Amino acid sequence: MGTNDNIYDKLHEFLGTEEQSINIMEESIASETQLEYFECSRSFISKRSEEEIIRDKDQLLDLNMPLEKKKLALLELASLNNIEAYRAIERYLNHPDIKLYDWACMALQESRLQLESQLLDENKVLITTGLGGKGFKLRYFIVLFTPNGKALSKNQKSIIKKELEFCLRTNNSELEDIEFEDAFASVLCMIPLNVPPQPVFQAVIKECNVFGNFLFDDFIITNMKALSGEEIREVLTENNIY
Repeated sequence: MGTNDNIYDKLHEFLGTEEQSINIMEESIASETQLEYFECSRSFISKRSEEEIIRDKDQLLDLNMPLEKKKLALLELASLNNIEAYRAIERYLNHPDIKLYDWACMALQESRLQLESQLLDENKVLITTGLGGKGFKLRYFIVLFTPNGKALSKNQKSIIKKELEFCLRTNNSELEDIEFEDAFASVLCMIPLNVPPQPVFQAVIKECNVFGNFLFDDFIITNMKALSGEEIREVLTENNIY
């Protein structure tokens, strides 16, 4: 997409999707896990009847059941358009195996969408990213940095925070967290689907640079994962910024 595009307009243009038909996965789930789940869900065909699957639904709570079997059981339950199946996944998520928590979250979301699609008689669209979101907003991780590797001053950090809060608020967005480390600021925020994120941060940088051109014009933005300080420095080095 171009910098002036927004996700909602593209969904509406290509799929005719309305806002009420969009569901955003709230949990932060690694893209690898999401991809594995979707691939398994798409290809998985149970040999058991719906009655058999529902009958055995509480086996998920069996501590001795192998994790791979539980993964398949969650896929079976999620494939059913059945409120009992949904409740079974929900109960499991109250006391899940730690290694299957993300998998169970994906299963619960799939089950919920199936039920909603049937009850409302409309197709639902699920949007998933590594950082998740809430309501009609996606979570983004952004890094703003100086052009020469020079550490940000206390006053410059204050300017960045104030301009971020103002620009995000103006765009119906939320600042969740901001951290400063030497020459860069890492930001976690929520932005509505109908707001293109790039222009928001271009505006932040422009306003900050009125006070001395201390930020680089480009920035890092992703909705897949929050980068560590070391990872940020690696990206800046690889791109010959520092």
